[in-house]
Amino acid sequence: MFSGLITSWQALVLVVISTLGIYVAMIIFSRVAGLRSFSQMTNFDFAATVAFGSIMATTAVSSGVSLLQGIIALGMLLAAQTSIAALRKRGSFERLTDNRPLLLMDGREELSRNLERAQMTRDDLYSKLRLAGVTHLEQVQAVVLETTGEVSVLTVDPNGRSLENRMLSSVETSPESPRHAPPDPPNRNSSGQQDT
Repeated sequence: MFSGLITSWQALVLVVISTLGIYVAMIIFSRVAGLRSFSQMTNFDFAATVAFGSIMATTAVSSGVSLLQGIIALGMLLAAQTSIAALRKRGSFERLTDNRPLLLMDGREELSRNLERAQMTRDDLYSKLRLAGVTHLEQVQAVVLETTGEVSVLTVDPNGRSLENRMLSSVETSPESPRHAPPDPPNRNSSGQQDT
């Protein structure tokens, strides 16, 4: 009976040590890596944040994972996140790995195709509008589903200024949207033939 109790106390002490150790390691690593560590600006950041929590929890309570293994895993994950953030500065890599933000409303116009792509209903959309303090659809300039899964509601400027185009330059629109520009038709010469 007492031997089992002693073993239990030993296990509890190990949990305390592992928890404090992995917590301190996480603080140190995040200080070295910078504020981006938990920013969740992209889907990679979100995945890394989930993985950080999983590693910390497993290291704290699992006897199969040592504190040293947990610290190494945290370090490797932070190194991978930092490397990906550096590579994303190249436009081609960013386009390859990142989803584009998706326009859900253009003014008071709901973009049903994009809502379907986002797997959102009208009720979901209106819930986000209410949370943003919208009381009339005339207040809405644009609603965007960001790459992190959050919904941004851009409302009318009190001074009457319109929404700058560059605010939506990377946002994927829809043929339903007035902002959607169709491709320019091919140039034709005087004989009616397409220029090459």
